[in-house]
Amino acid sequence: MTDGDVSDRVARIEPQQIRRLFDLASEHDGDDLVHLELGEPDFPTPDHVVEAAVTAARDGRTNYTPNAGIDPLRRAIADRLRARDVDADADRVVVTTGGVEALYLTLLTVTDPGDEVVVPTPAWPNPLSGARLANAVPVEVPLDPADGFAFDADRIVDAIDERTGAVVLTSPSNPTGRVFDVTEMERVVAAAAAHDAYVVADEVYHELVYDHAQPRLAAVTDHPERVVTVDSCSKTYSMTGWRVGWLSGPEPVTAAVTRIHESTTSCVNTPAQYAALAALTGPDGPVREMKAAFERRRDLVVDRLREIRGVSLTPPDGAFYAFVDVGALPGSSMDVARRLLFEYDVVAAPGSAFGRGGEGHLRFSFANDTERLERGLDRFERLVRATRGTR
Repeated sequence: MTDGDVSDRVARIEPQQIRRLFDLASEHDGDDLVHLELGEPDFPTPDHVVEAAVTAARDGRTNYTPNAGIDPLRRAIADRLRARDVDADADRVVVTTGGVEALYLTLLTVTDPGDEVVVPTPAWPNPLSGARLANAVPVEVPLDPADGFAFDADRIVDAIDERTGAVVLTSPSNPTGRVFDVTEMERVVAAAAAHDAYVVADEVYHELVYDHAQPRLAAVTDHPERVVTVDSCSKTYSMTGWRVGWLSGPEPVTAAVTRIHESTTSCVNTPAQYAALAALTGPDGPVREMKAAFERRRDLVVDRLREIRGVSLTPPDGAFYAFVDVGALPGSSMDVARRLLFEYDVVAAPGSAFGRGGEGHLRFSFANDTERLERGLDRFERLVRATRGTR
């Protein structure tokens, strides 16, 4: 690194393409943009959660907390995990500034420079950039689009060897919405354990599985000492801006994360921690209502997209994303996304934002009201018909 330059590891981090589309949209002069690119629930944070934060602030709970978070919140998180048969206790929970920090601090803790971080793609891009920031080497394992991006344990196990420091598995998947089979994921955990590597179970969409219950990975593995569970309030409770997440796992990892947390954010915003406590321990009616709305929107989006000739998708099992195959349209996924924005006033995420396995697709977020979803899909259908020369 020369004087005036930034570090090589930071220089290697490209701006996320999802944000690039968001920024392009902010510069576009369209009168009625339909934003379907961001994974953010359109519901307000539940009232009792907001009131808990207000009460905490008014009661003077505005000081630093322990690095690992306030004890009541850590106990509530451990209780939630134990209710899903995960061996958890408050002493092995660390509250973080969103799931993003939980993931990054975990990778920073369990990898050494040069270690490999295996990520099946298409995938949320943060594990890839987080690995680079930790001076680790991201290794993409593209899943098969012909199989609807189903989890392929054989491909992933083949990528694990003595250089592997961690494997990151996100289920339900962002961007595909697929729920990975836990028996197959356990094969990956066993392979990682055989090489003294960790599996990071990114389960921030765990409560948004629509057609069947999904166990947590740490509850079914024979190697729980090699699994770190990452979760967050953001999606489940519509609390994206509150920035409260957590990780739970083996004591050596959580103790080390607690130690280095002092060097990142020290602790999570104190009133926000009390808001998270209210979310986890309060009434679950708002969560059930949001989940039911997302499921109805999922069905609407799947039905509409199936009617559009020239594109296809595998119906999502969870989360709130539709990953649409636009490979029959000319140009890259970024080209298609730009045409959709500049010619049809719809913002979608290009599949290339999610690693090599995502090219040829667009991700639509259905965390949006029905009227705007229908308007956006109408415009997308017009683009497809115009591009393919059909009426």
